[in-house]
Amino acid sequence: MKILSEFKAFAIKGNVVDMAVGIIIGVAFGKIVSSFVADVIMPPIGLLLGGVDFADLAIVLKAAQGDLPAVTLGYGKFIQTVLDFLIVAAAVFVAVKLINSLKRQEAAAPSLPPTPSPQEVLLTEIRDLLKNPPSKE
Repeated sequence: MKILSEFKAFAIKGNVVDMAVGIIIGVAFGKIVSSFVADVIMPPIGLLLGGVDFADLAIVLKAAQGDLPAVTLGYGKFIQTVLDFLIVAAAVFVAVKLINSLKRQEAAAPSLPPTPSPQEVLLTEIRDLLKNPPSKE
């Protein structure tokens, strides 16, 4: 039973839940970036290079023989994966930079002292009157 209660305390902590949400969003973001690179970025680059499709770039190490497929070194897919990574890294860098700048602005903004309650105002007035009683004339 102790193990279950320890696991429950661990799983309910805010950091674990935040991390899980971050991982789920990161996986979805990775799919979006992969599609962006494969479907939006790579076709124009391939067109500029003379109609080359990067996914098809490969070096044939051994030609196909009968029912055996050719053995190829698919460096085009590697290039596409590197571009995926660079775009994800740039997007994460921009997001972290934006979040950090927002944190700095929040920290730099002076916070106003809390407004005293009516009881505190009354007690302050009484204290001031006791320090400096009104003169009797």
